[in-house]
Amino acid sequence: MQSQINFNRKLDKEDYTLKEKDFIRLSLELNLFFGRIMKEHLIFMAITLPIKNSEYILEADTLKKSFEELLMEVLSISKGNLSKESLESDEFVTKYTLDAEKKVEKLYGICIDKELTKSTLELADNETNYSYNLEGYVYDLNSRIINLLMDVIKFKEKVIDEVLKCDLAIFIYPEMLEHILEEAKFYLKLLLDIQEKILSDKDILKREAFWNHIMEEHALFTRGLLDPSEEELIKTAHEFAKTFEELLKKTKEAEEGKACDISKENLKATEDMKDFNISATKGILACEIKSLINPLLADHLLRESNRYIRILKEFLRKC
Repeated sequence: MQSQINFNRKLDKEDYTLKEKDFIRLSLELNLFFGRIMKEHLIFMAITLPIKNSEYILEADTLKKSFEELLMEVLSISKGNLSKESLESDEFVTKYTLDAEKKVEKLYGICIDKELTKSTLELADNETNYSYNLEGYVYDLNSRIINLLMDVIKFKEKVIDEVLKCDLAIFIYPEMLEHILEEAKFYLKLLLDIQEKILSDKDILKREAFWNHIMEEHALFTRGLLDPSEEELIKTAHEFAKTFEELLKKTKEAEEGKACDISKENLKATEDMKDFNISATKGILACEIKSLINPLLADHLLRESNRYIRILKEFLRKC
């Protein structure tokens, strides 16, 4: 399996060049969100690989540590450089993240840098006061993250290839492995666009289609990882999967003039999904829900719905 990534981004007339302040802010916000998502993907892979495959576990853990180091660097320059909306969205961490990390460490024995989470929680206590003269440093930081991200993509592709050839066992659905690979490639594309200081509003429906697809699969994975006895939760997850399947189709077929209408539908569904994810995270942390879902995965899904909600609200303010 080879990565299909276009590194030659053409500038369209609808695109516009990012100013220094926006370049810094968007870079930091993207990396704080997706950098944590990537490191958690590596945690999930490491804790679900059989001990027989210790070299894969070690590689996942090494890549995870590299992301933790870069995330700490991102955090060190984030105070005062993030938008109020991103800080209030709970997309970087939630009030459940730290407890979820502690629980996963206790259950699986993997080491997680919890200082990252503590420092991220403290970001909300800082007023927005943009710092300048960081442009060159942030550009270099983005470049190093891109290089690491490409290594992560190669690792995920290698694992998927081995799993599909039945040469490697891992307790993650093959479709979920494809899902986390897709998210890594999406992160890479966004980061490459930011490096070129390109931003576009014209492809909002394409981005919403991507996130609807992600939400649909989250519901499907949740349905499949719940204990068979959790009939009501399974039914609810199934209904969410159907909802986002329909919204994905509508979003793909929608004309640009209907973007605001479809975005409102997407927002309502995602806010409902968020409520479901909050209940699931609380229930799994409290050991009140029987499932194969670890609490950090539950919180991970919640943060992704939070991110999508902020994207939708940001767009709808322009409607």
